[in-house]
Formats: sequence, structure tokens, C-alpha cells
Amino acid sequence: MNEAEFDKFADEYRQFHRKNIRISGEEPEFFHEYKIKDTAVLARACHLPSAPRILDFGAGVGNAVPYFHQHIPGCELTCLDVSRKSLAIAEKRFPNQARFVAFHGRHIPFPDDYFDLVFSACVFHHIPPAEHEPILQEWWRVLRLGGVAVVFEHNPYNPLTVHAVKTCPFDENAVLIPPRKLLWNMKQAGFVTAVHRYRIFFPGPLQALRSLERYLTWLPLGAQYYVAARKGVSRGWA
Repeated sequence: MNEAEFDKFADEYRQFHRKNIRISGEEPEFFHEYKIKDTAVLARACHLPSAPRILDFGAGVGNAVPYFHQHIPGCELTCLDVSRKSLAIAEKRFPNQARFVAFHGRHIPFPDDYFDLVFSACVFHHIPPAEHEPILQEWWRVLRLGGVAVVFEHNPYNPLTVHAVKTCPFDENAVLIPPRKLLWNMKQAGFVTAVHRYRIFFPGPLQALRSLERYLTWLPLGAQYYVAARKGVSRGWA
């Protein structure tokens, strides 16, 4: 995980992102928020504490911060990232709404069994594949028993998503991950009850059809997907 790679895009992240997703007919905030809405549903299904400790792994400039507080009110949020510049921007945008902690790429600087939920949004495709399992082992370590891990990623089976990634400046070194590979890595890291769901089938002009998406999460054509897993518990999914 290269700090300099992310530092150089920190100031203009939204502009790059907005331009890159214009084909979707949505603003970047739509994509930031839907992930937290889904994560909140999973948190409730797994009966996490009413004020859970949450780690946003690869939080960048803090785009998820307001949505965590909106959809999981009372949460204790920690934003972790390799880019100190991004963290500084996030803290300036959202003072006193999270802890902002630098990550050096290996050891998550928190004790065992500390968090109730660990989350990442389109981060792992920036991490060399050989590092995925060791990082997920760190997730497992810092999660409490019954805690939830949620990873959102771009779907490599969706041609529009693949095109968007290939033409995005801050995805120049990205390696898209098939969901079954991510599922395998999570199980190898010690997680159980791992599931995956495909998301975002209809662009902005067809948003009236989005109520149908809950019936399509099995279909590998969504623009993105998530993998969710638990530590040591074999039940509890929406």
C-alpha cells in the first residue's frame, strides 16, 4: 500500500471520482451512502451493540463519515489510512466525528477484540493480492467475537465497471478481485458465515427500478458487490 500514490489524489479525489462515474448518472455521494446503508442493515441483522466501535479501513478523505453517523447513530468511528494527507483532509472536513489514524500497511494499531465492525469501500483492489489474506487476518484479530467484516469492491464481471476502473487516474494500479477469491481469503483468514451480494444494477435515469435490486443480489452483473463475514458466529444475516 503506497502512501504517495494516494497522497497525490487527496485534494482532487471528488473531482476525479465524479468525472469517472458520470455514466452512472449519480454523484459520488450516492455511492458513498448506499454502502453505509447496506452495512447498517448487516449490523442490525447481526445484533451489534447500539453504539458499535467501527473501523473504516482505507477511509481516505472521510467520505463515509457523515453516513456512518446518519445510519448507525452513536457509533464510535475510527478512520484508518496509509495517506496522512487524506486523513488530514478528512479531519478538517469532519472534526470531532472520528479518530483519524495512520496505517503503515501491516499492523492495525489497535488491540485484539477491539472493534464491532470493520468496513472498507473499494480499497482492496489497490492492495497487492499477496497482502489480502494477512490484512484480513489483522481484521479478524481486532474484531470482537461476533463482529462483522464488510468489504465492498468493484465487480470485475461488469464491463462498464471495468471500463471505469481502467480510465480512472487513481485506479491506475488497480487489480479487480472476483468475489469468490475475496470470500476464500476471508475464510482463510479465519472468518465464518461469509456471504456476497451484487449491488447497483440500474443507473440514475432508471432509479425507479432500484426497488427491484433486492431480488437481483445473486446476479453477477451489478456494478459493485460486497462480501460480509463474521468472527466466530455462524448465524445472523439479512
